[in-house]
Amino acid sequence: MMDRFNRTIDYIRISVTDRCNLRCRYCMPEEGVEPMRHEDILTYQEIIRICRAGARLGIRKAKVTGGEPLVRKDVEVLIRGLLDIPEIEDVTMTTNGCLLKEKAAALKAAGLSSVNVSLDTLDPKRFAGITRRDCFESVMEGIESAVSAGLNVKVNCAVMEELKKEEILAFARFSMDRRIPVRFIEMMPIGQGKNYKAMKNDELAGILSEAYGDLRETGQGKGNGPAVYYTWGDGSGCIGFISAVNHKFCRACNRVRLTSDGFLKLCLDSPAGVDLKGPLRAGISDDGLFDLMRQSIRSKPESHHFEGSHEKAGLNMNQIGG
Repeated sequence: MMDRFNRTIDYIRISVTDRCNLRCRYCMPEEGVEPMRHEDILTYQEIIRICRAGARLGIRKAKVTGGEPLVRKDVEVLIRGLLDIPEIEDVTMTTNGCLLKEKAAALKAAGLSSVNVSLDTLDPKRFAGITRRDCFESVMEGIESAVSAGLNVKVNCAVMEELKKEEILAFARFSMDRRIPVRFIEMMPIGQGKNYKAMKNDELAGILSEAYGDLRETGQGKGNGPAVYYTWGDGSGCIGFISAVNHKFCRACNRVRLTSDGFLKLCLDSPAGVDLKGPLRAGISDDGLFDLMRQSIRSKPESHHFEGSHEKAGLNMNQIGG
């Protein structure tokens, strides 16, 4: 469907849990956060019902997120259920990769097409410092298992000011060696992320160009998101940039988000949206749910305001499923 700014909304990101087995410094405090009660989380049946209404509105693509989605039991059942909706064309997942080795084959069998693995460094020691957990090898094994299972794999690196030239070049070599795209994602001032600054894309691109020569924009999308992809040399490596703050892409935004407790969130930087869990559990009809979602999506904000004040309180990313 079209929102009031004539953007086509065809993509939903679904948080299935606020729980996570890591404690990344930019996402959660060291002690974690109080998890939601199990009964406050949407059931898979409720998520599928919401997505059926969304499909009537034009939703065609879904991404399963968390928290960490693989800590929720039988998440492949949800993936299969989403793909049973005739209008849904593609289901993908973002994961930290710690449990991916055990789950990759089942995810592929359920119909998942690709996974984005969050990995902010290729240095095991620094990985433990960022995540406050020692499971770097599990993540790397998970990536290998996903590739072996036939899933398309991309790596997401959250760019913090500590990111060094050597690490950027290590990711470039990783992409060339494994033929896996690496996306550098600008740190957004949400939750714990407000405590960090991001290196700008121009600086990142300059480091890569100095090492490998001029970057060439590929002009090809590699997913449902706003990344701009570049390659160099023989084209074996692929680097993407996602820059919500310094290169706003709000005019082309095509997405809404469903939080694990049933709030349809229209923008990461806005409280705008509508509770769907309450009406669902109160017995709303399918047509009523359709109308409620349509009215809400029509009022999607024009843009975020990350460039303004960030002092307001907000949820951490594990609670939003960003």
